[in-house]
Amino acid sequence: MSKRILITGAATGLGRGAAIGLAKRGHRVIAGVEIWPQATTLRKDAEAAGVELEILKIDLTDPSDWETAQSYDLDILVNNAATGETGPIAEIPVERVRRVFDVNVFGTLEFTQPFVRKFVERGRGKVVFVSSIVGFSTFPFLAPYCASKHALEAIVQLMREELEETGVQICTINPGPFSTGFNHRMYDTLDQWYDPQRNFTAESPIREIQEKFKGDDLEFDPQLMIDRMVEVIPEEHHDFRTVCPDEVIQGCKDYQAKLWDLTI
Repeated sequence: MSKRILITGAATGLGRGAAIGLAKRGHRVIAGVEIWPQATTLRKDAEAAGVELEILKIDLTDPSDWETAQSYDLDILVNNAATGETGPIAEIPVERVRRVFDVNVFGTLEFTQPFVRKFVERGRGKVVFVSSIVGFSTFPFLAPYCASKHALEAIVQLMREELEETGVQICTINPGPFSTGFNHRMYDTLDQWYDPQRNFTAESPIREIQEKFKGDDLEFDPQLMIDRMVEVIPEEHHDFRTVCPDEVIQGCKDYQAKLWDLTI
């Protein structure tokens, strides 16, 4: 059955792949991009794939963008848009952390609430939050992004519990490290402010993590995640949390278990 699906952050990466993949399956997809030049590129990508997308500018930090999107009568909202920053949390300028929360947490929640109200009034609807495995694990020097996704996980878990009797479905998709360029761009933000001559955090551990994320050994083929998203998003029933790839699940569970035995 065809669904009306809005996806934020659809200009690149997993969002772009999922938007095109869902359209190929016959769903009506409204694709949100942060800036208008991305719309031109996405439209060409959709044409090349033989599908049609309705493209909107949806900057989660600009409420003036939200009105048109929130006027749609949707079956499914997919909150995919996100941003990130890197650097030692004891030194990173706090305004950079705040910007990540403004997009990943506050903007996402505020954008979502009117859709949830419509869904509750109708007695059905689905909200998919694209979180991350760093919503329940961490990586060094990735604190702003990890913290925002931890916050999002708590919001989504409680939203699911509080809306359980309304007919509205709430769930997460939690990608591992996929080769979309997102991680590279996050780690590059460090160089906009970090100075080893001025900051007290040693440079070499930071650069080692940067290189690890830029290497081929850590990141997976994004098509694996895109295929899973295209499968799960329109489904009527599935797990509350979809973690992909399967190989990272045990590592996340081991990480959480280890926290109970830490001492200082």
